[in-house]
Amino acid sequence: MVWCSRKIILGRKNMPTGNKTILAIIPARMGSTRFPGKPLAPILGIPMLAHVWERTRRSSVLFSTIVATCDEEIRQYGQQYGMEVVMTSDKHERASDRCAEAMQSWERVHGKKVDIMVMVQGDEPMLTPEMIDIAVGPLLSDQKISVVNLMAPITQREEFEDPNEIKVVVDSQNRALYFSREPIPSKNKWKGQCTGWKQVCIIPFLRDYLLEYLALAPTSLEQIESIDMLRILEHGGVVQMVPEDILTYSVDTPEDLKLVEEAMKEDPLVAQYRARYI
Repeated sequence: MVWCSRKIILGRKNMPTGNKTILAIIPARMGSTRFPGKPLAPILGIPMLAHVWERTRRSSVLFSTIVATCDEEIRQYGQQYGMEVVMTSDKHERASDRCAEAMQSWERVHGKKVDIMVMVQGDEPMLTPEMIDIAVGPLLSDQKISVVNLMAPITQREEFEDPNEIKVVVDSQNRALYFSREPIPSKNKWKGQCTGWKQVCIIPFLRDYLLEYLALAPTSLEQIESIDMLRILEHGGVVQMVPEDILTYSVDTPEDLKLVEEAMKEDPLVAQYRARYI
């Protein structure tokens, strides 16, 4: 498979936020269908949730980082290590619903309104702080943008064909055209250059747009593909994709966990927080 090049946007340290309150929320639950207990599964002896929390909170643009969960086990673990944990309903089917509830609870407790909510999926243990900065950047620089997703080039055929990996195709301005768990664009007939992109689940929303999105009726494609962002596209909205080239793998299965653990053995970020947990 041949991949064509596309401009990759790099992050900036100490990005000016204009005094906006930017809150990262990590939704986590023990009852994953494909991998029960996933948030507390160890990677290099440290639970995955701890990797995600430590790496997220190092972003230069964040006001705070919290964990949103419906599980007492996760609450107890998080608070043991100084994480701010917000308990939510156990009825949520979408991570975005859980994050919205947690965001509003956090606002009530702290008496402060959030400007941007960054949803960081708890199965992205290889994320870097710079990825948070990259994802938030367009919301700070362009008032027409309401929601952003990161995307990364697909470099392996296995990723391209993996139904757990969400693929995305975009227009010339990197606005999402469609998301799917199937291989898109099709490689069956086209043998020339073509880029395959995967969604990286770091998703910043403008606070009020998140609530507008959740008020929209669920859509058929969203349910068929089991991908939140399709609700926005089906209702005529825009999802701005931002390309980045930092190598990461998400964890959907125990097999993914082994791959990620091997990839993180020499990760310099781990050394910054390892002693806290080991």
